[in-house]
Amino acid sequence: MSAPLPDKLYFKIGEVAKLVGVKPYVLRYWETEFSVLRPGKTRASHRLYRRKDVEVLLEIRRLLYTERYTIEGAKRRLRELSTTSPAPADGSFTDAAVRDELVALYRMLED
Repeated sequence: MSAPLPDKLYFKIGEVAKLVGVKPYVLRYWETEFSVLRPGKTRASHRLYRRKDVEVLLEIRRLLYTERYTIEGAKRRLRELSTTSPAPADGSFTDAAVRDELVALYRMLED
């Protein structure tokens, strides 16, 4: 898939753009479309993305670019995923947990 995320709590928009593989303006646009994305801001109004935000952005990119969902379809899919799988107590998801959940959903769709 992609390289593992660096072991950091916060990421600047340029770092996130490189990790996700899109331009910064795409990230800013996705913030307007996906209510789940709410990066923090510094005193100078620079965006600071949490690790969870980056993981959500990677999932959005996968849905839009790989699975070819529309923006509306990706929103719906993210809502479905958030209601079917409860978030861990600390609010973080691991790549393995997301992958396992997607595999389980794929198997359910095959049956």
